[in-house]
Amino acid sequence: MSLFPITTYDRMIYETELKDFLPDHLFDVHAHVWLDELREKPELKEGEVSRVVAWPSMVAKDDSIEDLIETYRLMFPGKTVEALMFGQSEHDDKINNYVSQCSKTSGFPALYFSHPEQSADTVEQKIRDGGFLGVKSYLDLSPRYLPEREIRIFDFFPKHQLKRIDEMGGIVMLHIPRPGRLKDPVNLAQILEIKAEFPRLKLVIAHIGRAYTQGDIGNAFDILGAAPDLLYDFTANCCETAITEVIRHAGPKNVMFGTDMPILRMRTRRIEENGTYINLIPPGLYGDPSQDPHLREVTPEEAEKITFFAYEELLAFKRASQTLGLSRADIEDVLCNNAIRMIEEARRNIYG
Repeated sequence: MSLFPITTYDRMIYETELKDFLPDHLFDVHAHVWLDELREKPELKEGEVSRVVAWPSMVAKDDSIEDLIETYRLMFPGKTVEALMFGQSEHDDKINNYVSQCSKTSGFPALYFSHPEQSADTVEQKIRDGGFLGVKSYLDLSPRYLPEREIRIFDFFPKHQLKRIDEMGGIVMLHIPRPGRLKDPVNLAQILEIKAEFPRLKLVIAHIGRAYTQGDIGNAFDILGAAPDLLYDFTANCCETAITEVIRHAGPKNVMFGTDMPILRMRTRRIEENGTYINLIPPGLYGDPSQDPHLREVTPEEAEKITFFAYEELLAFKRASQTLGLSRADIEDVLCNNAIRMIEEARRNIYG
């Protein structure tokens, strides 16, 4: 039985719009692997509010390395796809150990999912023991007393950890917090602070700083121009304006492709509405859409023309590349070579 169905419409989109546009080798710089049986699932205490949106969890309960590789085979026939992997949003060394094992068996590189309470020595030891190339963390690991809208980068990536990653020359995959997203002045100030104090670490601004709509961008790129070596991925981002502007600002050598797998297995078409994003989805496919304000079901007829989130993201990048007049070499850099370059440099820095 197939992991998920491929429809006639999916195949038409891939064959007519993506197959020839994509290089033969893709590198997904942002993929999650974990097993549901390894997860710790703490319940919210009285008065606590979840700090994460609900809709990603409706796509898949887990993503084994076997499922990840099969996903690439199904979605990108005829292409070679590799990934930079890490675990799920909660810190759990059972999952980190699984990711390390997957890295060894698959050859895919990986990041350690850190916790802000860990010492620098502990983080470094975990990285070296597991063969990791740096760290990923998440705002949900910040102290529980902090309201979500007040969380800062340093609340889940403390400076003592960043200093050590800088000394190691490793990668930091940063999912920024705060409702202002990319344009938030605290986020922007702390990103520049990280680059000023820790210039050797490879800082990746994931999801283009969660700029999923035009209104999320603000004047961020003017400000971030002070750090020209910042790296970005456009993971799970279908905002053509954001993709266009980040490449225009940072250049095609500093932007990378990512999927957030298994999330981008989702069938959706994303629209902007009232300053936020809405994921249009087939009826009945992901449970009750009222669980998340970012979900809206469409009619069965409209659902026939809804394909994978991953394809929608790549189509947005294709349109952006046409707007910018990117060369074939530029496209190959964004979709593969930049990630390989970053990963190889981090591996040399850490392991010689």
